[in-house]
Amino acid sequence: MRRVAILLWTGSLIAQQGIRNPRTTPDDIAAGAETFHSHCAPCHGLKGEGGRGPNLASGRFYHGASDGDLLSNISDGIPGTEMPGLFYMEDRIWQIIAYIRSLNASAERPAGNLARGLDLFRSKGCVGCHRVNGEGGRLGPDLSRIGKTRSLEHLRQSILEPGAELQPRYWVTSFKDGMGKAVEGFVMNEDSYTVQLMDMNEQLHSYEKATIKEYKVEKTSKMPSYKESLTGEQLNDLVAYLASLRPE
Repeated sequence: MRRVAILLWTGSLIAQQGIRNPRTTPDDIAAGAETFHSHCAPCHGLKGEGGRGPNLASGRFYHGASDGDLLSNISDGIPGTEMPGLFYMEDRIWQIIAYIRSLNASAERPAGNLARGLDLFRSKGCVGCHRVNGEGGRLGPDLSRIGKTRSLEHLRQSILEPGAELQPRYWVTSFKDGMGKAVEGFVMNEDSYTVQLMDMNEQLHSYEKATIKEYKVEKTSKMPSYKESLTGEQLNDLVAYLASLRPE
């Protein structure tokens, strides 16, 4: 009953026009940071820079940017996404929002040259594995909206240390099929009897689990590190290009 009462109260507040956060003092921000670090950081990053969940530090939000929108999204969760509702008293959620707003105020801006970054994206072969607006490969994540969902710090880390925050979807699986042929790729789906895999040529295959041998999963990235092959200026340029990928 308490949860229902909280949700009904939250809903009635959101219905009001021009709702604003009433908890914005330095103490509120500090308290919000503590809650964020313990409950939100596992998905959104310690500084809201993004990871499994989207970047919250940029000040750009998919599902509404007003204080009322954020209150609703945090309290109720976001249908169709991994974002669950957070059943806290309203004041505590307002403190989380105050902390997120403090991150937005200090959001970093890209320092590099976007056009040079696009040239690097093409010349370094990134387009062979990553899709942007429907063009490119499928072995790596689709980057069409990456500038909206990841911070500059996260983008830099992904280029220099691609395995630092690797999602299970991109773990490399290898085994020998029923004919003894070596197979390597990414698991797209599996059930009790079969495993569906995309190989390194982007071809989809289905294998019966009973016939495969020497099944291994490596939690490492196929993407090479560009730590030694990019200058500091080139890294800034490439990050600037990736940060620009934010279609409205």
